[in-house]
Amino acid sequence: MALDRVLSEAFIPELPNYYKGKVRENYDLPDGSRVIIATDRISAFDRVLAAIPFKGQVLTQTARFWFDATADICPNHVIAYPDPNVVIGRRLDILPVEVIVRGYLAGTTSTSVLTKYRAGERHMYGLTLPDGLYDNEKLPSPILTPTSKAFDGGHDEPLSGEEIVAKKLLTPEQWATVSDYALKLFARGAEIAAGHGLILADTKYEFGLDRDGTIVLADEIHTPDSSRYWIAASYAEDFAAGRRPKSFDKDFIRAWVGARCDPYKDAIPEIPESMVAETSKVYIDAFEAITGQIFVPDVSGATPLERVRANLAPYFAK
Repeated sequence: MALDRVLSEAFIPELPNYYKGKVRENYDLPDGSRVIIATDRISAFDRVLAAIPFKGQVLTQTARFWFDATADICPNHVIAYPDPNVVIGRRLDILPVEVIVRGYLAGTTSTSVLTKYRAGERHMYGLTLPDGLYDNEKLPSPILTPTSKAFDGGHDEPLSGEEIVAKKLLTPEQWATVSDYALKLFARGAEIAAGHGLILADTKYEFGLDRDGTIVLADEIHTPDSSRYWIAASYAEDFAAGRRPKSFDKDFIRAWVGARCDPYKDAIPEIPESMVAETSKVYIDAFEAITGQIFVPDVSGATPLERVRANLAPYFAK
C-alpha cells in the first residue's frame, strides 16, 4: 500500500473561486460549472480525522457508478470526470437540508436514530418508533431522518418534514420531491447492494437547485462516506449475538476515536499508521464489493496533487 500517495489538500491557484469543505475542495468556473476534487481526508464528528490513501478516488468512482445507475430516477449534477478524484458538475444552490434514509436502527453520531433510541427517545424526526427494537435491527420500512445542512463546519440538527416546511427551508413541493427522490434512490441502492451481497443500512443525500430551479442530486451517492454498508452473509449471526454488523463504512475508525476522547470537544488523537492502511484497504474493498469492478489505483504523476493539477489544466482561466 502506497501510504505516501495521499491527496490531503487540493489547492490549485490557477482555478478560481476556491471553497474548501471537510473532504472536497471546490472551484466555481465562469461557465457555471464547478470543479469538485475529492481529497483523501476522512471526517466524522464534524472533524477531519486523517488522510487515507486512495479514498478520494474510491469516493469519486463509487459515486460515478451510482450516478450512472440512478440517472433514470432523478437528474444529477455530473458533467465530466477529468481525473479519478475529480468531477465537473453543474453549479447548484445546495438546499439547506440533508436527507438521510435509514433502513435499520443504527448509527454512532448524535443525530443517529440508534443514539437517540438508546437515550429513551421514541419520537424523532416527526416519527414515532415502537418500543422493543434492538441495536441494528431492520426497521419495518425505510424512514426519512433529515437534518439541517451545516455549512462551514457547523453541526447538523435533526428536523422533521413539518419543521422543514414551517421554517421555510424548503417549499412543500420541494420537500415532496426530495422525499420521493430519496426513497426511490435508497430502494434502488438497496436492491443493487443486495445483489452484491451487501446491506445498504442507511445513506445521506444532498440536493440542489440549478439555474432553472430544478431539483438535482449533488455531492455523492451511496459511497462508503455517505452510506453504511453491512455484509449480508454475516448480518443475521452478528445481529443475534448483539454485535455491530461487519461493515465497509468508517464506523470502526469513529469507534476507535470515540473510545479515546470526546470527539466533539477534545483534540483528536493521532490515527496509527496501521489503521490508516487498514482504512485504505476497507475503502478499496468497498469499491470492489459495491460496484463489482476491480479498483485500479492511479499512481501517475509525481504526487496525486500534481496529477490532478495536470488533468485540470484545460479548465485554467485563459
